[in-house]
Amino acid sequence: MRTIDTVKVIIHLQEDRDNPIVRRFLERGGKEIIECRDDHELEAAVESVKHRGISSKEAVILKKFQGRIFQKCPGSPGVICCNYLLLNIGFNCLYNCTYCYLNYYLNSYGLIQFINTETFFQDIWDMVRENRNTVYRIGTGEYTDSLMFDDVTGIGASLITRAARHRNLFIELKTKSDNIRHLLDIGEKGNAVLAWSLNTTRNIDLYEGGSASLEKRLESAAAACGAGYLIAFHFDPIITSDGNVEEYLEVVDYIFKKVDPERVAWISLGCFRYSHGFKEIIREVFPGQNLTTAEMFPGPDGKFRYLKKTRVAAYTAMLDRIRSHTHAPFVYLCMENEFVWRDVFKVEYRSSEDMERAFSSHLAKKFLDE
Repeated sequence: MRTIDTVKVIIHLQEDRDNPIVRRFLERGGKEIIECRDDHELEAAVESVKHRGISSKEAVILKKFQGRIFQKCPGSPGVICCNYLLLNIGFNCLYNCTYCYLNYYLNSYGLIQFINTETFFQDIWDMVRENRNTVYRIGTGEYTDSLMFDDVTGIGASLITRAARHRNLFIELKTKSDNIRHLLDIGEKGNAVLAWSLNTTRNIDLYEGGSASLEKRLESAAAACGAGYLIAFHFDPIITSDGNVEEYLEVVDYIFKKVDPERVAWISLGCFRYSHGFKEIIREVFPGQNLTTAEMFPGPDGKFRYLKKTRVAAYTAMLDRIRSHTHAPFVYLCMENEFVWRDVFKVEYRSSEDMERAFSSHLAKKFLDE
């Protein structure tokens, strides 16, 4: 598994050398450190490192984020979204997943770690405090892996301990790693959720380069449960061309041999999908891949998906297997339209807000009304 130890170069601005996150990266040792006087010099340093043949996964760029660090998940038009709230802590990922939409950003070099996230946390606490009857789900794993460098940055521990003061806040840290040991002994965990993206062993080996094995992810989930955390799982993408998900069903069975079902807050399901132009990009980045050779058609948001009957068959089988073990977690579909929701769950969600209300109600009854 790739870790901070596989990073070769760290680039930062001279003015940020006393930033706590920067200091922790510099203290790791064994890295080439490039300190730059200004943004122009930093850009030149990045180009130099790139031309020396150091890969994008081996260079960390530490910088302040200048945009909106806190926002609602953008979702897609014509589909139901869970209205997740996003906290942007970085951009690009240490792992090398063939299907990841970050492959669109071919010109984005390096693992960008934002170093001013603490300055934006107060916006979150103010919002949650002012709306105590609203259930909030906030995560950091949309544009990067939440935990790949967390033992260095300390962002996860800071979020967990401060979010624990707010009962109506579920902070989710989502990962494909097993990098959780530094979080296990935190005293006040509140409703923090440690979450894992899961796939079959075959697909992890084929499409999730540098990430933790399925066994390591589930061992970590079991450890998180034992330490008192809520946990969650994301089967996204489910990769199948004919609706057969037998290997995924075996993963579901394995989950509930390893963890306490009552500690699983939610599970998401989403079939492989891609936007226009993605096929050409991943053919360039991953020659020989066969992800996009299946029969797929554009949906209401323009993304290519398996046929509806294929997706419904896959989701129904997964839902039935999960429900054979437990009814504790809220199970939901990622980026699917109301007709797929109806066929799988026999519910009518006319909008993302409908689904969000059902999600929040489930969490409130299960974890807040006890």
